[in-house]
Amino acid sequence: MADTDTPRIVVGVPKEERAGETRVALSPTALPQLTKAGFDIVIESGAGDAAGYPDSTFTDRGARIGSRDDVFAADIVVQVNVMGADAASADLARLREGLIVVGAVAPFARPELVKAVAGTGAVLYALEMVPRTTRAQSMDILSSQAAVAGYKAVLLAANELPKMFPLLTTAAGTIAPAKVFIVGAGVAGLGAIATARRLGALVEAYDVRPAAREEVQSLGARFVELPLETDQEEGSGGYATQLSDEAIKKQQELMAKTVAASDVIITTAQVQGTTAPQIITTEMIKGMGAGSVIIDLAAEQGGNCEPTVAGETVDIDGVKVIGVVNLPGQIPVHASQLFGKNVANFLCLMVVDGAIDLDVDDDVIRQSVVARGGDVVNNRVREALGLVPLPEPEPPAPAPAPDAESESPEEAAK
Repeated sequence: MADTDTPRIVVGVPKEERAGETRVALSPTALPQLTKAGFDIVIESGAGDAAGYPDSTFTDRGARIGSRDDVFAADIVVQVNVMGADAASADLARLREGLIVVGAVAPFARPELVKAVAGTGAVLYALEMVPRTTRAQSMDILSSQAAVAGYKAVLLAANELPKMFPLLTTAAGTIAPAKVFIVGAGVAGLGAIATARRLGALVEAYDVRPAAREEVQSLGARFVELPLETDQEEGSGGYATQLSDEAIKKQQELMAKTVAASDVIITTAQVQGTTAPQIITTEMIKGMGAGSVIIDLAAEQGGNCEPTVAGETVDIDGVKVIGVVNLPGQIPVHASQLFGKNVANFLCLMVVDGAIDLDVDDDVIRQSVVARGGDVVNNRVREALGLVPLPEPEPPAPAPAPDAESESPEEAAK
């Protein structure tokens, strides 16, 4: 509980500026946790409208409504897409030295945005950089939004497929279930498997990480075994690493038969910090039946399918390849609830004795900061910008070995 004599920390939530974005960075359900921790919340009027949260739902939870300038005058600004994902955003002029900005940045895809924010003197936290550890799961926006995307991808595929998903036995005959193939069994892939199974499809899934087999099978899907040496660590709960060109080519050859037999394919494979691996070629797609559907969840990172175009549907011999963009934004009520809870948990880590402490000894905070003190402070982002890397912090000195001639703790306490 914050000290009542300590000034309240003000968090501003602006209306999202990125085209097509319907989510809001904090939903009303996240506000009680923040106000209890010492935050006051100011929401730009209309910020939650597209997500189904009118201004009254925020004021009912203790927030106040203000202008965009009011929001950016806060101590912390939280956004779904920082600066509308645009390095030329007009909001850059509203940033100032010491302002804390928190949200999704895509720092490796848009390093110039990080540089632009750094140039204002603001402190920027990229929530995509939250470490994928058990402790940090409650702040992991990638996982929470991927779960929404996996669910929605299956519904989109079912809507586009000219077949039914479930086995159906009628007096007019029996309809065979649709065959769904999920490529990548991370959070999005597992969400897609569960949803496709609930709709009655026969589901197969593949992942380069051997540890994913048990999770796939636990959801009732068949794990596709490819005799392929991938060098992926067993039990690596985070991202898979980039395969070599030779391994990807071999993967494509082994997967072609499964692809051809599928009615629906949902691809989710991504590698942090680089473009998505291209797993399914145009030639493989031509082997599928007319009317089949592919939903490429990695479209914004270049796509897992050769013909994928982000935001468009491409027809390959009667097969629809849909390069989806911002699927969580199609379910903004719950996507915003999850995102807002991630943000609230993250902000609470910064508060020590009712005040913001940017130097708090916390690995989640340390690993998420990408701009501070007028500079880009993450070396991977600096590399993308062609900047000289900063010296890595020295590891803490090991504790001195006990001296045999010194007093024992028991003796010293006497």
